[in-house]
Amino acid sequence: MQQFLAQVSSNSSAATTSPPASPPLPRLSRQQQQAPRRERDRDPPQSREKEAPPPMAAAAEEHQDLTRAFAGLGGLGVDEAALVSALGRWRRQPEKWAQFRRGFPGFFSASGAGMERCEDEYLRHLEAEFSRLKDAAVLWAMHPWERDARWAHHVLHHAHPPAGLVEVACTRAADDLLGARRAYHALYHRSLEEDVAYLVKDANASLLVGLVTAYRYEGARVSEDLAKEEAKALGAAVKQAAPAARLVVQDEQVVRVLATRSKPQLRATFRIFKELHGGKPLDQDLAAEPCLQEAVRCLDSPPKYYSEVIGRAFRDDADKQAKAALTRVVVSRADVDMEDIKDAYARQHGGNKLADAVANNTQGYYKEALLVMIGK
Repeated sequence: MQQFLAQVSSNSSAATTSPPASPPLPRLSRQQQQAPRRERDRDPPQSREKEAPPPMAAAAEEHQDLTRAFAGLGGLGVDEAALVSALGRWRRQPEKWAQFRRGFPGFFSASGAGMERCEDEYLRHLEAEFSRLKDAAVLWAMHPWERDARWAHHVLHHAHPPAGLVEVACTRAADDLLGARRAYHALYHRSLEEDVAYLVKDANASLLVGLVTAYRYEGARVSEDLAKEEAKALGAAVKQAAPAARLVVQDEQVVRVLATRSKPQLRATFRIFKELHGGKPLDQDLAAEPCLQEAVRCLDSPPKYYSEVIGRAFRDDADKQAKAALTRVVVSRADVDMEDIKDAYARQHGGNKLADAVANNTQGYYKEALLVMIGK
């Protein structure tokens, strides 16, 4: 971000009445975005009070503050404090706003009408970043059953990847999944399973119908003999899929096992599968089938699965769906297994704390809300 801010500042000082052409929307790392703020934070307050910056430096810093507040590049959420501060300092100074727009390539471009036009992609970007806190608050206030029903409906009716639906079907307790299905009835006047069966057009339909209609035994009893038998069946299905040019999820026995067995029984099956295949877990054989792979991971270890989802949200190349998953995971698991997710995240990231990752990769009140739900 330092390089981008330097470029913006340079563009602003050299800008004329004709703004530059707009290049593609830049994608910057969160480390780059946060660098200017961190450098200022390392200076002791006394030094800032004693040494007032010269006018040009003060103007450049104002410009940087506003740029960071409006950009939201690489971060999740909006730095509301920086935005409000900049808005107050630039009140009744239209020339500064004009200079800001001319020096903000990628977001404003020449319109041919004597003004700088805000790019549509940037507007959508801002809308998404400003809505993160609202979405988290609304979802947090909902009954968990309604929340799950709405997530499932959103996945099915907006052609999203099935991860959100798989999570609801595979990580909820039996009564909570049944409650989500009842909520779906009340909200949409049809059943969740009929929408899955009608709207999912690929090979995952049978698996997803089986998962959302499951009412699993939740006791601790496990049959090792059955686990061994079904681990061998899963191995055979994986082995036979490639030569037959078919998907593993098309195997009826795979669907039956995943959609009906209790979670402790499935974990025993997955453990034996790993032992029979030289330490290779089942999910590694399913990389070409993301829906099936996610189902196995959710059923095997929800905390590990969710910590991986959160980690992907913080990557520099995270897309819209990966970023949205951060809110979904934190809101839905805050009162369920967040402590286990935090432990799993630390194991996967060399001891780094989940709260620190959230603090470093999100902004504003959205960051504060997530930290409260995570539990610092």
